[in-house]
Amino acid sequence: MAYDVLVLGSGPGGYPAAIRASQLGFKVAIIEKESLGGVCLNWGCIPTKALLKSAQVNEFLKHSTSYGINATGEADFGAVIKRSRGVADKMSKGVQFLMRKNKIDVIMGYGKIKAKGQIEVTGADGKTQLVEGKYIVIATGGRSRELPNLKQDGKKVIGYREAMVLPTQPKSMIIVGSGAIGVEFGYFYNSLGTKVTIVEFLPRIVPVEDEDISKELEKQFKKQGIDVLTNASVESVDTTGAGVKALVKKQDGSTVTIEADIVLSAVGVVANIENIGLEQTGIKTDRGRIVTDKYLQTSVPGIYAIGDCTPNAALAHKATKEGIVAAEAIGYLEKKYAHQPEPLDYGNIPGCTYCTPEISSVGYTEKAAKEAGFDIKVGKFPFIASGKASAVGATDGFVKIIYDAKYGELLGAHMIGYNVTELIAEVVVARKLETTGHEILNAVHPHPTMSEAVKEATAVAYGEAIDI
Repeated sequence: MAYDVLVLGSGPGGYPAAIRASQLGFKVAIIEKESLGGVCLNWGCIPTKALLKSAQVNEFLKHSTSYGINATGEADFGAVIKRSRGVADKMSKGVQFLMRKNKIDVIMGYGKIKAKGQIEVTGADGKTQLVEGKYIVIATGGRSRELPNLKQDGKKVIGYREAMVLPTQPKSMIIVGSGAIGVEFGYFYNSLGTKVTIVEFLPRIVPVEDEDISKELEKQFKKQGIDVLTNASVESVDTTGAGVKALVKKQDGSTVTIEADIVLSAVGVVANIENIGLEQTGIKTDRGRIVTDKYLQTSVPGIYAIGDCTPNAALAHKATKEGIVAAEAIGYLEKKYAHQPEPLDYGNIPGCTYCTPEISSVGYTEKAAKEAGFDIKVGKFPFIASGKASAVGATDGFVKIIYDAKYGELLGAHMIGYNVTELIAEVVVARKLETTGHEILNAVHPHPTMSEAVKEATAVAYGEAIDI
C-alpha cells in the first residue's frame, strides 16, 4: 500500500495534518491504534470539558437563589460520566466523517516505522502489513507521567483516563500535581461533593502561570473547600487497606499522613516515542521528545513530528497548527504549495485551564518580562468592577496585562475568572499584529461584556482608568 503522506496518530495534530495534506492534493493514510481523535477527543480536552460543564450546572443549581430562582437538583455521577462519554463518542465519529470527506484512508493498528518511507502496522488480530509513503508525520501524542513512588494501579492510584470513568464517585481524593489536569479534576470532583486535597511540589499551584494567578486560584479553591498543600510531595502510598494512605512530606521536613479513597496522579505527560522505530531510523530525540526544525522535520529528511511527542507545551491547539505547518512544508517541497509555511511563534501560544474560575494566559508573565530586561507597565482590572460580571454573578478574578513601557508592545496577558478562555484570543491576535497599548485603548470594546476587561486593564496600565 503506497501513499504520498502517512500520518502516525489521529489526535488534534495528526488528523488536521492528514486533512491539510489531502487538501493539497496528496494521497494520505492515517494510522491509529485506538480511536480516531486521539487522547484529546476521547480522553482529554473534549470529555473533560463535558464533565466540567456538568459540574458548573450543579454549582448553578446550588446557588440558584442568588439569581432569584428557586431550583433544586442532585448530581447523578453515573449520568455525568455517561454524558461525557457520549460527547467524546460524537466527536470521534465526527473525525471519521472528516476522513471520509477528505478521502483519507484509515488504517487501524499499532504503527512502527521500519525504514524511511515505511511503517509496519500490527492490527488487533496480530496480523501485520507494511504501508509505504514518501513522507511520514509522527503524531503519537503523550500519556500520563508516572512517578517511581506513585505507581498507577488503575484502581486506587489512577491517571486522568481512569478519573474520567470511575464507576462510583469517591468520597475523598488526593490529587498529586496542580497543573491543568490536576486543578480541573480538583474542581470537578469537589463540586460534586468529593473531599479534595491537592498536593503540589512547587511553591504555588498552576506554577507555569503568573504568580498573581496562582494566588487567586488558591484563594478561590480554598473558598470552595479544596485543601491545597504547596511545597509538599507524596513520598509513598499505602494501598493495602480499604482506601489509600499517602505520606506527604512538607517543606520543613515534617510529614503527615492523608487518607482518601483514591489518589489521582496528575504530574504531567510524557511523550509516546517508545517502540515506534525511532532508533532504527536514526531520528534524534532530546529529553524524551523528538527534535525537529522550524518546519517540524526531524533529523531524517521526509519524516516530520508534531504535537506532544515534540518539545514545547503539550497543547492541542499547538499540535493542530504544527500538523498544518508540517503538511504545508511537505506541500512546498512537492510544489503543491506556493511558499514555505510560516513557522509557529511558540511565544504566542495561549494556555487555557478550565476549572472554575477559568485561567488563560499568553506571552510574558510579569516576572519573566522583568527578567528579560523590559521596563514594563502593568494593569489589572478586577471583574468585581465589571457590569457584565456583576449581572451574570461572576465577579471573582481579574485580567492582568503587561506592556513594554518604551514602545507599548503588548508583552503578555493573564486572566482568571468566568469564561476567560474565550477572552484570551483577542490578546493572541493583538500580539500577532504587534498591537500597542494605545491601539487596544482606541479599539471600542462592546458594553456590557467581560471582554471590556482587556481594555480596562490596559487603561489601568496607562493611568487612564475610568471604572476603578
